[in-house]
Amino acid sequence: MSDHTDHHAPNGLRTRGTVVVVPGRGETRATYGRLSARLAADAYRVRVVDAPDLTVRDGDDRGAALTRFGARLAEAVEGTADTDGVTEPVVLLGADAGAVALAAHLGRTGRLPGGRQPDALVLAGLPGRTAPGVGSWDEELDVRTSCPTHRGTLSNDAQVRRGSLGESLPDALLEAAYDAGLTLPVLFLTGDTDPLADRAALLRTAKSLPRARLSVVRDAHHDVLNDVQHRSVAAEIVTFLEALRGQLVPVVAVETSAW
Repeated sequence: MSDHTDHHAPNGLRTRGTVVVVPGRGETRATYGRLSARLAADAYRVRVVDAPDLTVRDGDDRGAALTRFGARLAEAVEGTADTDGVTEPVVLLGADAGAVALAAHLGRTGRLPGGRQPDALVLAGLPGRTAPGVGSWDEELDVRTSCPTHRGTLSNDAQVRRGSLGESLPDALLEAAYDAGLTLPVLFLTGDTDPLADRAALLRTAKSLPRARLSVVRDAHHDVLNDVQHRSVAAEIVTFLEALRGQLVPVVAVETSAW
């Protein structure tokens, strides 16, 4: 059984880059079908992998878990290659624990196993060090999203692991993510009503990095990529991808505006 799901650019259009999506706690690849289809429609090659397994096994440590994660990620990226190789730029997009794993791994090495250096990161819904208790499934859904379509996607997916947001991530892993010292371009995305977010810590981290942008989505919950504002969030990601192709120079500059 495949451990990834692919979304391709429309026939006849030149592929503009590669995006590999890493889900978060409890999520499956199907969670990101809507976002991936939208990015693919804009001519990006999208591959969604399984959520990271950061379990510390007997005799291992947290570094070994991140190394295994990095190896899987490198394999997923290289697996997108066609006859001309992997289409660049290569952007890694993670949500929740996926964002934590990406930041922590790239903070250690700066590269994927095999030597590839991603061109940029998108880190969405990076959780803080403390999380509110999550009781019933309805309560967890309220933390995640107010989008009825996304609530249905999660509720109807038998593979979604309910109660996962009530499981705290290890402090050492979160510390590694927030203190990663990333030098590549990073787009942080967070909802301003996300009860799992630590906005102050996110702001400190974004300001400490040489090429980072923190975008806050009005009224969005923890699943900022899939909440009611998902169209605007996808547009923000595409804007970032397009700017990345032009050395981070924005394609559109507002000369004057009344709003």
